Amino acid sequence: MSDYIFIVSLIILLPATTVTMYNLITGPTVRRKNVSDEYIGKISVLIPARNEEKNIGDILELVCKQEYTDLEILVLDDHSTDKTPDIVSDFINKDKRVKLIEGEKLPNGWLGKNWACYQLSKAANGEYFLFIDADVKLVESSINSIVYFRKKFKDFAMLSVFPTQIYRSLGEKLLVPLMNWILLSFLPLRYVFTKKNKSFIAANGQLIFIERKSYDYIGGHEAVKNKVVEDMEIGRLIKCNGKKLVTAVGGDSIYCKMYDGFRSAYNGFSKNFFSGFNTSAFAFILMLSVIEIGFLLPISGFLFNVKFLGLILLIILNRTFVSFISGQNFLLNLVLHPIQMVLLFVVGINSVIKFKAGKIEWKGRKI
Repeated sequence: MSDYIFIVSLIILLPATTVTMYNLITGPTVRRKNVSDEYIGKISVLIPARNEEKNIGDILELVCKQEYTDLEILVLDDHSTDKTPDIVSDFINKDKRVKLIEGEKLPNGWLGKNWACYQLSKAANGEYFLFIDADVKLVESSINSIVYFRKKFKDFAMLSVFPTQIYRSLGEKLLVPLMNWILLSFLPLRYVFTKKNKSFIAANGQLIFIERKSYDYIGGHEAVKNKVVEDMEIGRLIKCNGKKLVTAVGGDSIYCKMYDGFRSAYNGFSKNFFSGFNTSAFAFILMLSVIEIGFLLPISGFLFNVKFLGLILLIILNRTFVSFISGQNFLLNLVLHPIQMVLLFVVGINSVIKFKAGKIEWKGRKI
């Protein structure tokens, strides 16, 4: 039995570690040092906001300070019950580029964020759209770094960034690092741009930069109006229509504080995890099981057989590479690795159950 576990684990760990090393060397990363002052036209910064009083002021201040100045900054208030619209109104008095849009009633067949982004796109006048969540954090050169990507990856229609995640509580540290770990262990990011194969797709709705003409061509958010992981679906439509997609990590330029505590992170990942893989429940659970064999069982196997030490070294390399790319504490991830792997499986099963039962909720709405 131990020989079987060893062989299967090796088959899983070698490719995963190779992918992380490839991403470490070639993966697109948004960096402060890589900027361009080229003018590419007006950029519409589009921020959907529902009860974001804790975040909306910070993101507006950061957007208003961008070195790229030809911006149109639109915030859609999606029926907030807190002070979100009041905070936006204060910024309108400070910067004429900021505008507040009152969201219309959610129509049947639409999900809330998709409807908000659709309304924002209809109100926007820019040649490029920058969809950005209220909890994202920027530096003053972030948009100029995005413009740099326009030069480096010529002719792309869409750029999506997985921000460097900020987490503080132990509960967040147990769950949040798993997002980038999955991304960077199993997907060569450069392949998203260079390969036509539709399997090489990843996108994150926290930050999407897209040409207006390409957005309109694929049908925009109306084409994905009922999709839980609309970011992935938009990325898929971009590639299916023969256009170029770039997926990058945020580096030292784009950050995000996604969740406050374990429960928030658990519910957030349960919402998106299963849906994001666009596969059957059986295939998804099988995938999770295979991951557990590769990344968890060797740790327990080492207690009985020293040959598992080589597998553990591969796990250490994998977690170290991913942590370095993602700006995470690799020692902390190594210490928490066994618990993180157990939680990965638990969250995955919970995601399947909630999705199949139609019990997924977000920001007070059923999905």
